[in-house]
Amino acid sequence: MKRRPEDLVVFLGPSLPVGEAHRLVSCHVLPPARRGDVWRALALRPRAIVLVDGVGEAQPAVWHQELLSALEAGVAVFGGAGVGALRAAELSAQGVVGVGQIFEWYRARVLVDDAEVALLHAGADQGYRPLTVPLVNVRHVVTQARAARVLNPRQARALVTAAERLFYAERTWRRTLESVHPVWPAATRGGWEGWFSRGVEDLQRLDAMACLRAAEAFLSTDAPVRPPRSASQVPLSTLVRRRRLMDDVSILEGRAVSSAQVLAALQEAPDSAELAEAGLRRALLAGWARSLGLAPTVEEVRAAEAEWWRRHQVRPPDRESFLGACGLDRPGLRRLCEERALERLVVAQASRLLPEGPSWEEALASEARLQGRWAEAARGMRWTQRRRRPQ
Repeated sequence: MKRRPEDLVVFLGPSLPVGEAHRLVSCHVLPPARRGDVWRALALRPRAIVLVDGVGEAQPAVWHQELLSALEAGVAVFGGAGVGALRAAELSAQGVVGVGQIFEWYRARVLVDDAEVALLHAGADQGYRPLTVPLVNVRHVVTQARAARVLNPRQARALVTAAERLFYAERTWRRTLESVHPVWPAATRGGWEGWFSRGVEDLQRLDAMACLRAAEAFLSTDAPVRPPRSASQVPLSTLVRRRRLMDDVSILEGRAVSSAQVLAALQEAPDSAELAEAGLRRALLAGWARSLGLAPTVEEVRAAEAEWWRRHQVRPPDRESFLGACGLDRPGLRRLCEERALERLVVAQASRLLPEGPSWEEALASEARLQGRWAEAARGMRWTQRRRRPQ
């Protein structure tokens, strides 16, 4: 099967130029991730996602639940270099694959602060070019300087301390060295300048490249992704559900349509209240069933899904595109069908779930009376009786 660039979605910014990423692997590059971007990227149907760079303090960062949603959808998730290294360390137990030295530092808790990977960079029009130096790069270069005997342990610690005291948006090599150069012996200054001028490694760039290569190697194996246990066992909070609803997209003819726009259009529809009430009834009945410890069987969920496909008359070859148009993926459809199966379970056992619970006949009568159908049926019976009466 031929690889699509969208099979590997990469969130990339200052850690590695886009051109280098494309030369390294076949991929679809997106800007540094902000909250909701991973959910939106799932509409591209990737097989793997690489999170390298994310947005800074002025915008909301990518949520952990987005990465868990990707894993639940069967998408492999790799993280390294920037915010990806931090998220991978936080979610490695759930299945996010961390790559690189920065990830290892976070996982071992040598580093704990997200400020370690923060830096100021140019905008998209300049390829997110780094303008300052992240603290992890300072630590890496200082380690190499010690190994090369350019700095002794005390001088190395002083250089890292000087970098730590600078705000990330002001941390450059020039500013960092200004506070330590005056106290270094002339021989140390000369040795440093000669060594540094030959070029030093960019650790974030190296880790980003390693992360891309790891994802590429994974895709070549066609190995399945095991969904994290927490994704199916821990219910999503109201905040997460609502945020995903507004941040997600539907895909029609290859174009993305905002879920927020679709929802706004549905709210203007004449039957919006009826749609919402039906959805609320199903969600409440399913929630009540779960609170009672009830769960649908695999067969019941499959039956609900089969019925859904039949009702919409979607052929198997068209199912993925139909899911995209509905703003759904396979796990999302499964959750809907689980709710439908639980709703049916509650309805089927209604007379037993409450003391003196309602019977099927009582439910039919009450709804028919509410809708005026009872009176219609009664008139019909009266008309039939008149026709049968002997003349």
